[in-house]
Amino acid sequence: MNNNWRNVLPELATSADDLTRTLLDTSSVVALPANSIVFHQGDACNNYLIVLAGNVKVFTRAENGREIVLYRLAKGDSCVLTTSCLFGNKNYPAEGKTETAVSALAIPVNKFNQVLQQSTTFRQMVFSSFSSHLSELITLVEEVAFGKLDVRLAKFLIRHCGNDNTLTSTHQNIATELGSAREVISRQLKELELKGYITTARGSIKINDMEAIQEIAAVNN
Repeated sequence: MNNNWRNVLPELATSADDLTRTLLDTSSVVALPANSIVFHQGDACNNYLIVLAGNVKVFTRAENGREIVLYRLAKGDSCVLTTSCLFGNKNYPAEGKTETAVSALAIPVNKFNQVLQQSTTFRQMVFSSFSSHLSELITLVEEVAFGKLDVRLAKFLIRHCGNDNTLTSTHQNIATELGSAREVISRQLKELELKGYITTARGSIKINDMEAIQEIAAVNN
C-alpha cells in the first residue's frame, strides 16, 4: 500500500522539514479491516499512528461492562491516548476499534522520540493534534459530569439524523455514545415518543418535531 501522507496532510507536506518528510516517507503503512481491534486496554504502545483513511473509535469500558466513546479518529488524525502513552511510557488505558477499513502510518516509538526532539515541525504537528483531541476529552468529561442527559440526547439526535430526520441506531449504541445505560436512554426516548416528538422503531428513530428537539438541545447553550 502506498504511503500517501502528502495527500492526507497537504499543509504538512509543504511546511515539513527534511527530517519530518524522511520520517513519514519511510514509515510503514498498516491496514486493518472494519471491526478490528487497534489496541486493547493494557497493551504497550509501540507506534505513533496517523490515520490515512477510515475511522477508528476509541472507548473505555467499566468493570460492569458499560462503555463510553471517548473520541473518534478520521483521516489525518492521530490518537491522543497513543501520544500520551508514548510521552509517559505507559500502557493504553482504553481500547481502539476500527469502524471502517482503516489504513494508518505507523511510526516506531524510537524514531518518534528521536524526531520529536530534533524537528520543530514534527513537534508542532504532534502537540497540535494532542491539544485538539485533549480538548475534546475535557468537553466530554464536562458533558458527562455536568450536562443534562435530555439535552445531550437531543443534540445527539439532531447531529446524527439524515435528511429525512431519521437516524439508524440502537438504544445501546446511543447509551455508549453518551456514557449512559441503555435503560436510561430507552426511558428518555420513550418520554420523547409519548410527547410525539419522535417515533422509535427497531434500530431507527425518526424525529417528528425537529423544532421541539432543537429547543431541548438549546437548553443551557
